Amino acid sequence: MTSTTLHPPVPRAKEPRIRHRAERLWAASPLTVVGLVLGVFLSLFPFYWMIVIASRTNDAANSWPPPFLPGGELGENISRVLANGDASIVKGLMNSFLVAGTITVATVFFGSLAGFAFAKLRFRGKNALLLIILASMMVPIQLGVLPLYILMAKLEWLNTMPSVTVPFLIGGFGIFMMRQYAEQAVPNELIEAARVDGCSTWKVYWHVVVPALRPAAAVLGLLTFMEQWNQFFWPFVVLADPANPTVQISLRSLNTAYFADNSQIFAGTLIATLPLFIVFVLFGRQIIGGIMEGAVKS
Repeated sequence: MTSTTLHPPVPRAKEPRIRHRAERLWAASPLTVVGLVLGVFLSLFPFYWMIVIASRTNDAANSWPPPFLPGGELGENISRVLANGDASIVKGLMNSFLVAGTITVATVFFGSLAGFAFAKLRFRGKNALLLIILASMMVPIQLGVLPLYILMAKLEWLNTMPSVTVPFLIGGFGIFMMRQYAEQAVPNELIEAARVDGCSTWKVYWHVVVPALRPAAAVLGLLTFMEQWNQFFWPFVVLADPANPTVQISLRSLNTAYFADNSQIFAGTLIATLPLFIVFVLFGRQIIGGIMEGAVKS
């Protein structure tokens, strides 16, 4: 009898080379690292400069060469901003929280509801309505200021919070974004299974669609809150009463004097920026996860 000897398979010589090339492909080049560092510096320097000027006296803020290190006047400048009766920064913060929070909740709710309908439900005129929504996104808000102002005057909402809240409770961007996300994130089989179990359309939305759209809702909520918090043009038009401002109108009131107090202006800007920073720190992980998940799905 002849015995056969089994030899172990010879490893391919090209595999280490291929693996090495793949590692080099995903490795960041020195130019990429320099670009990222430069981008981070350019992004963070305005915030650092805001802190430096807000912590200095006005004479130091206007000196040349300008200071590049924080001073010890931050608490004093913040106290002067809070005590400024013309700016009413505390009232502006409260009004902006109310306006931006209400619009954010309404935009996420109505946007996800309409996005689910456009993505998964069948009804007459769906495509035509979607085209109208897309067309509304192309119209600048400045073109609708006059008729919207007349409408607010007829409703007697001028100088009130409903005038800066109600017109923006829903927007075309939120509907289109949630519709695109629902197309990929909510399988038709899952909706059909829920209907077989006896769920109504509302229960399908609440128990199936809402959990699937949570990452996109977090992203939409952050973008909406930031947009409304920084809104200046429309509140400036309809809120003529300085005693009832939003935070951006309050910041403008700090810069109405003939001689601008830059340290006070930057201190007020720091106060107005902190809420956005806190929101991003609290919900940043979920928001970034939603953006990455949406990128993978697309």
